[in-house]
Amino acid sequence: MTILPPDPPRTAAPAAILWEGLGLRHTPPGAAAPLFDGMDLRIGPGATLLRGGDGRGKTTLLRIIAGALRPQAGRVAACGGGIFWADPRGDGPVLPAEQDTPVDWWAGQAQRWPEWSAQALALHIDGFGLAGHTGKRMEQLSTGTRRKVLLAAGFACGATLVLVDEPIAGLDRPSVDYLRKLLSGLPGAGVPRAQGVVVAHYDALGSVPWAQVVELGD
Repeated sequence: MTILPPDPPRTAAPAAILWEGLGLRHTPPGAAAPLFDGMDLRIGPGATLLRGGDGRGKTTLLRIIAGALRPQAGRVAACGGGIFWADPRGDGPVLPAEQDTPVDWWAGQAQRWPEWSAQALALHIDGFGLAGHTGKRMEQLSTGTRRKVLLAAGFACGATLVLVDEPIAGLDRPSVDYLRKLLSGLPGAGVPRAQGVVVAHYDALGSVPWAQVVELGD
């Protein structure tokens, strides 16, 4: 049995604006026109939806917010507390290694994020139906289950911003329903009220009460 680290003491709530980008412009290599030009984007607590079709700049904006891509014009500012973005389709040090088990990787993330909540993680393990997978190696898990491992960490880590790209890809219906509950901020959902969550998706995920919807076009 693995004993998860205890919850650390909570710090003060972040400012009303968690991330701001002003005058943003980005043109992909070889493109005739920019994806966006002169865009102003402010993200506060609650759930923000970046809605658009394929190739409309959703993932590009997430990369800019995460600090993984510099905009070609404009300026950005973020408050403290960190940004969590782990896409199972990508790579980088935040992602689990193929030989990691979810429990081992979560334990490492708990050391990285000072606001990590073991209680919230336990809720998300149950909500995403991960109890039977926590001791398996990542290489044994489906893409959908890997995504759930990362979502559970994102919503337990206590980061100021959590970035989620195409969140329901590969998820079963109960997990989609649980994700909607998290994004709706229902009581007992294990999401800090001051946390911001930015979701990139092509539709509004049903009845989620988005704090902000950024339309990027079809």
